[in-house]
Amino acid sequence: MENKALKPAEFDNLVNSVTAAFGDPTRRSIYLLVHEKPDGLTASEVAVSVGLHANVARHHLDKLVSGNYVEVSTKPSSGAGRPAKIYRATDTSLRLHFDVGHNDILVTLLGKALNRLGDAEATELAEEVGLKYGKRMAEAMGHSPNNQKSFRSALHIVADALSSHGFSAHAERDGEELRIVSGHCPFGDVAIEHPVICAVDRGMVRGLLGPLYGETQVALSSSVALGDAECVTNITSTTNEDALLL
Repeated sequence: MENKALKPAEFDNLVNSVTAAFGDPTRRSIYLLVHEKPDGLTASEVAVSVGLHANVARHHLDKLVSGNYVEVSTKPSSGAGRPAKIYRATDTSLRLHFDVGHNDILVTLLGKALNRLGDAEATELAEEVGLKYGKRMAEAMGHSPNNQKSFRSALHIVADALSSHGFSAHAERDGEELRIVSGHCPFGDVAIEHPVICAVDRGMVRGLLGPLYGETQVALSSSVALGDAECVTNITSTTNEDALLL
């Protein structure tokens, strides 16, 4: 089978994703520890082993989960407390795949199908698809409305999750607004031809933030597909709890 050429932007995104997961030496140590325990470890067990506070260990574990290097599940509690979260390595061989391309035929088909709908209906459909996918991503990372993060933590987790899916994203504060900035669109030329696909990104952000933090308002203020230098998604908390504490 002929290998698909690796585009420079896709390679850069893969490097950014790997760096986000393993750039910290403590996080590498935690990954190796989890990797050696096929039955998994709790955040508290990791914290004791590496000499960290449990919250710090959990932060590093969440970074690894966001990059799909570690998965999380729950173990029924023997008492009245919350079920313990168990972290396991997702791939015991730790192969860093370069297969980061997308199926061009399916993405093109999606764009053409959306193009046959009216703008409003196509946008609604694309955002709905992104919303459902974002919720599944959050569930796969072990997040639920019963274990919500601060607005600041949630945005950084969302940015890491998007990066692992090809967006090369980061969270930042811009004046009185919080936003997620992405310099690379994994949909490529198809999004340029059919910008309505950008609504999928918006839906994914909302879908991820729901279980992580709560309801938010999400608006795309600039888009690579529309000729801008980067995609910028502005996020507004509907609770205003700690919206500007990024």
